[in-house]
Amino acid sequence: MTRIQINKRQFADSFDKLKNLVEKLGSHYNLLNQILAHSITIGIFHHSNFACRLLNAYKKISKLVEARKVFDEMPDPDVNCWTSLQNLYLNIKQPTKALLLFSELIVSGLPKPDSHSVVAALSACARTKDLISGSIIHGMVYKYLEKPRPSVHNALIDMYGKNQRIDLAQRVFSGIDFKDVAIWTSLLNGYLLNVDIESAKRVFDEMPQRNVVSWTAMIVGYVRKKNPVEALELFTRMRNEDSGEECNPTTFTIVALLSGCADIGALNLGSSIHGYVNKRSGFVSDVAVNNGLIDMYGKSGNLDSAVNLFNGIRKKDLFTWTSMISGLALHGRGRYALLVFDSMVESGMVPNKVTFLSVLSACSHAGLVIEGERLFENFVNRYRMKPQIEHFGCMVDLFVRAGCLEKAMRLIEGMPMKPDAVIWRSLLVACLGHGNLELAEIVGKKILELEPHDDAVYVLLWNLYRSKNKWEDALRAMKMMRDQRIKKTPGCSWVELNGVVHEFLAEAPGHHLSVDMMVVLDGMVKLSKLDADQLFFVT
Repeated sequence: MTRIQINKRQFADSFDKLKNLVEKLGSHYNLLNQILAHSITIGIFHHSNFACRLLNAYKKISKLVEARKVFDEMPDPDVNCWTSLQNLYLNIKQPTKALLLFSELIVSGLPKPDSHSVVAALSACARTKDLISGSIIHGMVYKYLEKPRPSVHNALIDMYGKNQRIDLAQRVFSGIDFKDVAIWTSLLNGYLLNVDIESAKRVFDEMPQRNVVSWTAMIVGYVRKKNPVEALELFTRMRNEDSGEECNPTTFTIVALLSGCADIGALNLGSSIHGYVNKRSGFVSDVAVNNGLIDMYGKSGNLDSAVNLFNGIRKKDLFTWTSMISGLALHGRGRYALLVFDSMVESGMVPNKVTFLSVLSACSHAGLVIEGERLFENFVNRYRMKPQIEHFGCMVDLFVRAGCLEKAMRLIEGMPMKPDAVIWRSLLVACLGHGNLELAEIVGKKILELEPHDDAVYVLLWNLYRSKNKWEDALRAMKMMRDQRIKKTPGCSWVELNGVVHEFLAEAPGHHLSVDMMVVLDGMVKLSKLDADQLFFVT
C-alpha cells in the first residue's frame, strides 16, 4: 500500500482530528467509510490506537465485514481490538465465531488475554452451551489473570449455570472473597435456569444487597414457575423494602408482573399496576408495557380496556396486534379478531406463527370453520410457513367444536408429525360431548399409549360409559385407574377479593378461612334442600 509522506506535526494534527471525527461520527456509516479512506490516504491507518477506534466505531453499528477488514489489516492488534471483535460477534448473535476468535488470540501468543477478553469468551460458552470450552477457559483464568476482576467470576457463574452445572457455579461462588450484587444475581439466575425455585429463594433471601435486576429475576422466576401470587407479593416487598433509585421497577419487571396477573385473572391487581404505570412517565409510551396491559386485560375479562389501549397506541408492533387478536379470541369475538388481523396485514405487518395461532384460536372459539380453513391454507401457501403441532391442535379444536369429528380425525392422521396427547385429548372431550363412544375408545387408547398415567382420560372414559349406561365398562375404567395407583390431580384456582389473591387447591384445606367457608357452604347446601315455603320463613 502506497502511503503519502507527511511530517510529524501534520501527522499529529490529522491523527487528532480523525480520532475526534471517529468519536463524533462513528454512528454514521458513510462518514465512517470516508474517515477510513482518508486515514489510509495520509498513512495513519496502521497506527494501532487509531485503527482500534475505527474498529470500535464499526462495532457500535454492527458492521462486521468492515470491522473484520480493519482488524485483519492491523499489523499488531492489541488485546482491546481482539475483545472488540469478540463482542461484535456476540452482539450479532454469532457466539461460536467469538469463541473461535478467542482461540486465535491464545494460539497467536501475541497479546496476553485480559479480563475483558476472558469474559467475552465465557459469554460465548454460555450462549453455545459449550461446557468443555468453558471449563478450559476457567483453567486459563488462573494462568493469565493474577487477580481476576469480579466480572470474570460473574461470567464463570453465568456460564456454569446456563450449562446446567449449578454445582460448579456454586463452587465458584463459594470461593470468591468479595461478592458484589452482580455475582449474587448470577447465582440466583443459575438456580432459576435450573428450575430450583427454593434454592433461588434461599440465595435471594441471603443477598446482603439487592438491585432491580435481582428483584426482577426472582419475580420472573415465580411467574415462569406458575406462582404468580408469590411474584405479586414479591413486587409489594420490593416497593416497601427498597425505595432507592437502583430498585425502581423496569420494563421487564412490569411486563413480568402483568404476565402473572394475566395467568390468574387478577384484574384488580393488574389495574393497580396500570395505575402505577400511569404515574411513571417512562412507562406510559413503552410499547412492551402497553402490550402487557392489553394481554392482561384481555385475559382478565376486561376487553373494553384492552380495546381502548390498543386504539390509543400509534406505533403498534407485531405483539400489539397479536395480543389484541388473542384477547378477542378468548372472548369469542372471532369476526372482530379477523377484522383486526386484516387491518394488521393491510398496515404492512407480516404475521408470524404466534399471530396465526391467535387468529386460528379466534375462529375456533367463534365456530368460524370456513374462515379458519382459509387462514390455515394462507399460512402454508401464501406465507410459506411450516405449521407446528400447536397449529394443527388449533385446527383440530376448530373442527371438534363445530362437531366435525371425522374431519378432525382425518387431519390428525395426515399430520407430518406424531400427534401429542393434547390433540388427542381435545378430540376425546368432543367425543364425550357428542356421545361418540366408538371413536372415544380409540382416542382414549391413543392417549394412554402416550401418557399411561393420565388420570383425566380415565375420568372422561368413565363419564362417557356412564352416560351410555355401560356401567361394567365404567367400572372397568375405574378399576384400571386404581390398579395402576393413579390419583386424580387436584384442581387449582385463584380468586381475587379486595385486591388480595386467594389460592384454592382441591382436597387441600390449606386456606386460613377454610373452616369458616365450610360452615357457609354447609349452610348453603341445607338451604338448597328446603322448599320455597320453608325458605321464605328462614329468610
